[in-house]
Amino acid sequence: MELSPAQCVANGQRARVLNNTIAALGASDTSLFGQAAPPVRSRPSFLSQSRAAFWVVVASFVAFSIKLAIAWNTFGTNDVISFYQFAVFLNLHGLEWTYTHEIAFNHPPLIAYFLIAIYKLSQIPVLDENGVSFPFLLRFPGIVADLVTVWVVFRIVTLARLKTPAWALMLFALSPVSLMISGFHGNTDPVMVMFLGLATLACVQEKPVLSGIFFAIACQIKIIPVLLMPIFLLYWWHRRASLKYLGSAVLISIALWSVALLKFPVTFARNVLSYGSFWGLWGITYWLRLSGWSEFARVTYHDFTLAENIVGSTLKLLIIAAVVLLAWRRRRLGSRQLLDSVAYAWVLFFIFSPGVCAQYLVWLAPFVLLLSPRFFAWLTATSSVFLFFFYNAIAEKFPWYIGISHGGHNAEWTPWSAWPWGVLITAQIILWRTAKQRYPSLRFLSLEPFTPELSA
Repeated sequence: MELSPAQCVANGQRARVLNNTIAALGASDTSLFGQAAPPVRSRPSFLSQSRAAFWVVVASFVAFSIKLAIAWNTFGTNDVISFYQFAVFLNLHGLEWTYTHEIAFNHPPLIAYFLIAIYKLSQIPVLDENGVSFPFLLRFPGIVADLVTVWVVFRIVTLARLKTPAWALMLFALSPVSLMISGFHGNTDPVMVMFLGLATLACVQEKPVLSGIFFAIACQIKIIPVLLMPIFLLYWWHRRASLKYLGSAVLISIALWSVALLKFPVTFARNVLSYGSFWGLWGITYWLRLSGWSEFARVTYHDFTLAENIVGSTLKLLIIAAVVLLAWRRRRLGSRQLLDSVAYAWVLFFIFSPGVCAQYLVWLAPFVLLLSPRFFAWLTATSSVFLFFFYNAIAEKFPWYIGISHGGHNAEWTPWSAWPWGVLITAQIILWRTAKQRYPSLRFLSLEPFTPELSA
């Protein structure tokens, strides 16, 4: 049927109004349990993308050089001392003895093998004579991992056609949080984040086997990614690829946990699977400690009081239940929304966790960046201030060489932990209210899954 000129004009006007409305709806952020309409994304021009990539690469290698310099010229924190002691025990007595006699050794077996390797490397005369020490070797993999993580984030931004601004990517590459944790602290958290990022990238690329492999390796670095398993598993389950994902993850885990699970499963579970961090230094437990009630007054990671056990267990169950609910409701959404789901899970963890150590702040950084660059900027700023005062307190003064954290320092740095915690709560409230205004029918507590149409 042919249309008259007047009808064509009217149809064109309606189309323009519809397009403008869709663009306006896509201009704001997402919510916790729902997925608001995302911004209209278009692939940037090759020239602008290449320019952004160039400056991100420059920023990444500048940060890489700074971290290497810090690691080469400093000792790090008392975590480095602990890892060195673990390495000595592992070399002398083996894995089972170390798990049995060192309750502080809460790392999966892969880290034990890594510590044995770098301990032996540090004993080679030519390396030792040229300053390649155990503290440097401990931090070097995390410094390299940060480079890979920046590439992973940029790759996700490109594949998912996100409009993440170049300034945010450069801030991520040069993040003071990463500089202090990877360059100075001395732990394995950046390596875990790298493998978790690779597992997420594999989701964007629709590669379930690779996603399972990388996720399993992340769990061999730190056990905490197990919390995110429901998000990845239900994502692949809805796409009828859960067996491929789970099969590869289980095979890797069995291969690397087999010795511990077969020979000393109870000791392994006690040290690794039930670790709960420090009470009283972060978030809810920090404020409970300030209440003055003696049952909440101790700072410890074991031998909790009854009240501390009840509160800590309740908060852990709340986190697990919220992540499972999050995974269930968002399982039908696309890979773009999976990125947001991981970010929301980390936000929930950091809001409600009974204990958070300083180096944990690298866990959520790439995912918060992909969720909301502004949120990421605020979180990076407040986390950087908190970490500076933390390291400055335990290292006694700036410039830092070695930082020994003990109870006498707590009063100096713990108040600063309230700033990033407050940003997490504030940002989540804003995201939820924004989605609620757009979709008044949204319910915070519901089992009803969100459909792809809601995020289209």
